Order: sequence, then structure tokens, then C-alpha cells
Amino acid sequence: MTAETISNFSDQVVIVTGAGSGIGLAAAVAFAEAGARVLGVGRRADALAGTAELHPSIRTLVADVCSEGAPERIVREAVVRWGRVDVLVNNAGVLAMMPLDQVTAEGIDRMFATNVTAPSLLASAALPHLRESHGAIVNISSTYGHRPLAQASHYAASKAAIEQLTRSWALELASDRIRVNAVAPGPTRSEALAGAGLTDAEADRIKDAEASLVPLGRRGEPEEVAAWILRLADARTSWLTGQVLTVDGGLELV
Repeated sequence: MTAETISNFSDQVVIVTGAGSGIGLAAAVAFAEAGARVLGVGRRADALAGTAELHPSIRTLVADVCSEGAPERIVREAVVRWGRVDVLVNNAGVLAMMPLDQVTAEGIDRMFATNVTAPSLLASAALPHLRESHGAIVNISSTYGHRPLAQASHYAASKAAIEQLTRSWALELASDRIRVNAVAPGPTRSEALAGAGLTDAEADRIKDAEASLVPLGRRGEPEEVAAWILRLADARTSWLTGQVLTVDGGLELV
């Protein structure tokens, strides 16, 4: 990779939610390595401590993005510490296996609270600062935001919602020179399956099944997704907005 193609985020401030593991952790480290000052947000103090140890430019904040007042608290932490916000990465999300005959109002509410409402409120809280910096929002969707997913239809629906929000916000905020794009990863190494309440054996079966479906023959690595998050946030992609980039080893083609 030449110097011209390496993203440079020197003096920029980046907020990454869900930074304790998986794609969020990889993105926090990648932004820090590219010169940014990063606020990594998550619910687990121990996981965030591990993220912070990976680079001196990463600071962390323990917060549940769904809790009352959390969006304002997160943005305030970044602004008080560094004086600005340039990039918001809405990565925090939940996956729950919820077949239609087991669906509950509580389950649907939890899914949409984390995957749709929280990123919306966080983007709104960050908006005055993003207007000042002509910054960028990168939402994290899923390949299942635009293809069906049996047994987890409400997860797919929540990711479809974030893709449409991405397009609508891009149009709404274009006059403010704020770009809004999304990355839609395919099956990627993370703690999502464990967080969905699956046993190790069940999770392993799903991982094997996912890998067998991907044309490139394997599940993705968080760093491979993080690389594209940086590219979408990079000021050199200043004429790109409202796009959903699928990074899934070709899964959406089959």
C-alpha cells in the first residue's frame, strides 16, 4: 500500500461504538493507527480496557448506547476531551435468533432500540459538531440488511432500517457537507453468535454453514471490514455519500 492510499486521520476525533470486540475493536485500532484520537464506547469495562491497551490514542467510555442520556454523554465526553467530533461509527448492535413463532414485543423493542434508535439518537447528538467539522457518519449494517434471514427476521429488518436511514441522512445532511455511508459485512469473526445466546456447538455449526455459503470460502476478519470503514470516513472520498458497501466475500451474489 502506497503512502497515497493510506488513510490519514491526524488531528481528527472519532467515536466508535461497540469498541470492545470484533469490528468495533478493529475499527478503533485502525483509526488510531491512522492518527485519530478515538473514543471507544461499549458496555463492558474489561473489554474496553483491552481495546485501550492496543494503542495510546484510544480512550474509552463505558456506556450502554440504549440508556437514557447516553448519546449526549458520549458526544460530550469526546468534545470535552478533544474539542471536536469528525467521525461517528455506529457499530454497536445486537443479534438475536427470534423465529416468528417465538417473537415477543420485548425482543423486537430490544433489537430496534440497539440497532436503530440508539444510532439515530447518537447521530443527532453529534450533529452540531459534525456540521462544524464537515464530518462523516459510517453506519454498520449487514449483508442481511438487504437479503432475507430466516429465524432472525427482525435482525434483518433492523439492518434494512439502518441502510435506509443511511440514504435518507445522506440526502438530509448533504447541504451541511456531512457524508453518510454504511458498511454491510457478511459473516465476520465476532462475539455476536455467543451474544445471541447460542451454545458453542450451535455457534460452530452456524459458522461452518456460513463459511460454506461464502463464494470466497471463509468468514471475514474484523480488520478486513475496518479497512473499508476508514475508507468511507476518509475525507478523500468527499464525493461519496448515501452508499451501502457490502463486504461479504461475495455472499450477496448467491
